[in-house]
Amino acid sequence: MSFSTLFFDLDATLYPSSNGLWDQIRLRIYQFMRGELGLAEDIIPATRDRYWTTYGTTLEGLRIHHQVDPDDYLAYVHDLPLDQYLEHDQALRDLLISLPQDLWIFTNADRRHADGVLNELGIADLFTGIVDLISMDFVVKPNPKAYQIALARAGEVDPKNCVLFDDLLVNLNGAKKIGFTTALVGENGIPGQADYHLPTIHAIRENMPHLWNGKDEDHNLES
Repeated sequence: MSFSTLFFDLDATLYPSSNGLWDQIRLRIYQFMRGELGLAEDIIPATRDRYWTTYGTTLEGLRIHHQVDPDDYLAYVHDLPLDQYLEHDQALRDLLISLPQDLWIFTNADRRHADGVLNELGIADLFTGIVDLISMDFVVKPNPKAYQIALARAGEVDPKNCVLFDDLLVNLNGAKKIGFTTALVGENGIPGQADYHLPTIHAIRENMPHLWNGKDEDHNLES
């Protein structure tokens, strides 16, 4: 089957979770819940996990139960020096350029954070657009409406034309239910739980060579 649109999650998908950035974001979430909301230290991890499991993001739980302002929260938790964790990834850039499909970011983070990450990786100009939690009006993966919003933004009618690359199986399961092909990136899960399982995003070519459909992969490479 040929595909016309590829959706990519952002954090821990386009860069490895082992680089420490996501750990720092999680720490900033805990600090926000303690310092800005006054929650007790011993209940914060369980509260955060419950909100994330129930609503898809910690933010949505905080909006519902604590009336947190999204802009304040997002500015706080993403206030990190991205250049200390990320760097220009020429191999990823070359790989993405060679793909013949339309490329989109599909993230539960906000556009400002996505722009920062993509710029540090040196791939911001390769994506047609970004579907983020603001543009989805806080309806996020794995809510079925989130995938419909992403399809509409990309101008896709049939999810069978699309692949979602994501590091979280729960997000991929939601996509698979409506017809996406799914590719699990990283170590969260075991082979067979998604249509494809990539150790890193750099392994697309080895694991999914059919995405190129016999086209010349090098015709548009640039540095």
